[in-house]
Amino acid sequence: MNAKILVVEDEEAISHLLKYNLTAEGFEVAIAEDGDDALPMAAEFQPDIILLDWMLPNVSGIEICRQLRARKETRGIPVIMLTARGEEEDRLRGFDKGADDYVTKPFSMKELLARIHAVLRRANPAAAANVVTFGDIVLDRETMRVTRGGEAVTLGPTEFRLLEALIKRPGRVYSREQLLDRVWGQDIYVEARTVDVHIGRLRKALKKDGGVDPIRTVRASGYALDETYNG
Repeated sequence: MNAKILVVEDEEAISHLLKYNLTAEGFEVAIAEDGDDALPMAAEFQPDIILLDWMLPNVSGIEICRQLRARKETRGIPVIMLTARGEEEDRLRGFDKGADDYVTKPFSMKELLARIHAVLRRANPAAAANVVTFGDIVLDRETMRVTRGGEAVTLGPTEFRLLEALIKRPGRVYSREQLLDRVWGQDIYVEARTVDVHIGRLRKALKKDGGVDPIRTVRASGYALDETYNG
């Protein structure tokens, strides 16, 4: 199951950027635009982690953090504070109110993702596990190995990254352009048809022993792992 993240951020540009990048990483993301929405959404959504802006309208992030820790249903949810306040005194205030980590704006997504995974590992090792399972397909990010039905599947690096992208969100249809960005990178020019070639190789490897094809082609749209597949 994908880890869930609640982003509490009133700056629309930042919240959209966070949602786009976190969703691309396989997280389930919800957005609260101010402090008044944060507490009820945290109780209802029950995220695995909260990214909480310090400077919010109506109720400050520090006060939200204090209230999260005071409530039984939310006191165990890890919180990473996002703020332009970088002074030691401010960081100490955040930790004093129950924050688990502190990221100063502006921040890089790479750093933020590393902090998120670190906090998730401490709070709930299963939420950030390196092993992802879909039906009888098991993908191990750490060893870069894939098995299906207990049998090893031999994949090249590109096919492994394609499967890794698809397995994050079973059922979600990824366009060729989206897969190009996630697998080859945004700064590298590769023809969209290249995706078809590597999807074909991935399919062949997964079906080596005659198994059902778990990859669904959506005409004129792209590819997805078939959410009805159960191995």
